Amino acid sequence: MRIATWNVENLFLPGSMSGPETVAEFAAKADALAAAIGRMNPDVLAVQEIGDRAALDQVLDRAGGQWHVELAGTDGRGIGVGIAARTPLNDVRQITAFPDGIDAIQVDDTTSRTRELSRPALHVRVDTDLGPVQVVTCHLKSKLLTFPGGRFTPRDEHERARFAAYALFRRTAEAGAVRDDATGILEHTTGARLVVCGDLNDEVDAQTTQIVNGPPGSEIGTVGFDRTDSGDAQRLWNLAPRIPAEQRYSRIYHGRRELIDHIFVSHALVDLVADGAVTTDAAGVPVSVDDDPHRRRNAPGSDHRPVLAVLMPPAR
Repeated sequence: MRIATWNVENLFLPGSMSGPETVAEFAAKADALAAAIGRMNPDVLAVQEIGDRAALDQVLDRAGGQWHVELAGTDGRGIGVGIAARTPLNDVRQITAFPDGIDAIQVDDTTSRTRELSRPALHVRVDTDLGPVQVVTCHLKSKLLTFPGGRFTPRDEHERARFAAYALFRRTAEAGAVRDDATGILEHTTGARLVVCGDLNDEVDAQTTQIVNGPPGSEIGTVGFDRTDSGDAQRLWNLAPRIPAEQRYSRIYHGRRELIDHIFVSHALVDLVADGAVTTDAAGVPVSVDDDPHRRRNAPGSDHRPVLAVLMPPAR
């Protein structure tokens, strides 16, 4: 099984508010995305920042072959997550709300509160050569801060600190919602083959990312990894350590490489992923980005690298 996750960066048709300004610029973007998808040749592709279904269809048509596609709802910018696969998608549902116990959180300087993900996560079941696999993809609240009036620059450092806290509140609650959904799957399906993937907008050791792991103490590369324990049935393993060291990043921000796009797998799948079987090089090296996303409106490709994992049963 080959599964990839990719934030394809504002995939809208040309002429829309966030899409490329011309047909030619859209074609360049779609061609670049399709070429990378072709190089990865995934059985399942989770995507983030889908603005138009028709735009995604054009990319997949360029990549070739038959695709089955499901999309989740969108946020205030009109972007959402989706899953495309070579075989039909079943048990499709969205994850929209924080789990019970997490109260409504503050999102700005007003009295506004929310108990919902900024962008719904998406769950599907797909039949693969490994058997049925459940896939959840998400795009957690961005680290990119937006201030009142659509500004990307704060009035002062007081405002920056507040809005950074609001974003972190929401990203943390969203991580809790995704983890809670995964917990329900693992509790109700013995030996569940589960993949949780997407743009978490935080690196491997961030607390938000660690929430998705579940029980600690047995991450890949730790002394506890080869020891079976009571947490294994509920644990998700981040496959980041399986990425070659020189590829261990999915975005370049202000010149610094960071891995914010992740693939987690359950106990039934973790031993099927060998060292080096997770890669991020299908689309080459992206340009470094800053805090103004408008600068890349007409840029081809994406500001993220895709993360591809190859799951292979051991040879008999």
